[in-house]
Amino acid sequence: MLEVQGHRGARGLWPENTLAGFARAMELGVSALELDCAVTRDGVVVVTHDPELNPDLTRDSSGHFLTSPGPRVVELSFAELQAYDVGRLNPRRAYAARFPDQQPLDGERMPRLEDVLELVRARGNGAVRVSVEVKTFPEEPGRSAAPATFAAALRALLESTATANLVNIMAFDWQVLSAVQRLMPQVATVALTEEQRGDDTVRIGAPQPSPWLGGLDPRDFGNTVVKLVEASGAGTWGPDYLDLDQQRIAAAHALGLRVVPWTVNATADMERLLELGVDGITTDRPDVLRELLAQRGLPLPSPVAEGACG
Repeated sequence: MLEVQGHRGARGLWPENTLAGFARAMELGVSALELDCAVTRDGVVVVTHDPELNPDLTRDSSGHFLTSPGPRVVELSFAELQAYDVGRLNPRRAYAARFPDQQPLDGERMPRLEDVLELVRARGNGAVRVSVEVKTFPEEPGRSAAPATFAAALRALLESTATANLVNIMAFDWQVLSAVQRLMPQVATVALTEEQRGDDTVRIGAPQPSPWLGGLDPRDFGNTVVKLVEASGAGTWGPDYLDLDQQRIAAAHALGLRVVPWTVNATADMERLLELGVDGITTDRPDVLRELLAQRGLPLPSPVAEGACG
């Protein structure tokens, strides 16, 4: 079955990276929830895409949207973060226009990763996975916790929630993958890549190896992305969907790698990727992907009973 992975829960439908959003995505029917995380000043792993509070979706305790990026998560305690509401988009910013169908859920707070894992363990019937993207920045290390610190915190959480068998750890910073593989060899890892201009983490042909590759040098692997991914030790490659073609997918499969691109929202792009033979699709609109799979007579992930998630 194709993996239907809800990006940040289902960002196109409900507030991203929130407990209520994750619950509703499970009720819709996804194979996996994709989410991002950071570590607070007091060591709590929280679910958020941005290392700083984001004015696109964050309101303060008086109900006003932030007017500029707020403090870094790593500088705040978990209790301090709970003063902020992340349950709706700021209508005055361009970000909101990208997701006109998102339904606000006022009162949502930045959740602990522990709470999301408990939700999935309790309600997912073993059929829903959690793809945890670790946000570290090798070129700006002060923006987040260090890879080793992150990996240790994740190991403690996976052990306390007994969810190691349900989790994939993903990262663009492959130092994270190495740290996770050392501490938790039983946990699946996913090597994320981006090769678009301005955001290239692989940097084939650059004078020096990219700091995102965890010490790997593309020249040692024939300047071939899929061979780099194999060398990272990850079993799954998570590329920007714009970087994929049939040759690359075939090469990845020949090396035993799964291919799950991000973030695919247009039906035409989904159709192209299905024809190319990807193993999963990460999308803000799992409802659109489900409809396409149903039209093709392909199996769908089972929804969790409505209301069972909270």
